[in-house]
Amino acid sequence: MVWCDKNENVLQWGSEEIVIPYVSPVDRRVHRYFPDFYVKARTRNNVIKKYIVEVKPEKQCMVPKRPKRQTKKYITEVKTYGINQAKWKAATEYCLDRNMEFMILTEKHLKV
Repeated sequence: MVWCDKNENVLQWGSEEIVIPYVSPVDRRVHRYFPDFYVKARTRNNVIKKYIVEVKPEKQCMVPKRPKRQTKKYITEVKTYGINQAKWKAATEYCLDRNMEFMILTEKHLKV
C-alpha cells in the first residue's frame, strides 16, 4: 500500500499478517480469517492507534436482496454475507481485547 508507505503518520503496517479464528455459519467449523491490513498510526490528536482493516465491495457488506426465485447466485451471496459477518464479529472481539479498532473500507471510502 503506497498510501501507508508515504504517510508519515503511519508508523507500522502489514498485509494479511494477523490470523483470527472464527466459526463459519455455513459449516459450523472453526476457520482462519486473515484481515487485509494491520495499521499502527498517529491520529490528528497525536494519539497512536492500532487498526485492523478489511477492504470489501460495498455489496458484500449489505444483506443480499431476495429475488423472486431463489437462484444459485443468491444462495452464494447469502453464504458470503454470513461468513463475512462471522469474520467481522470475530475481528471486532479480537480488537476489543487488544485495544485496537476494526474497520471495513469499501469503494466509497477509497479513491480510485
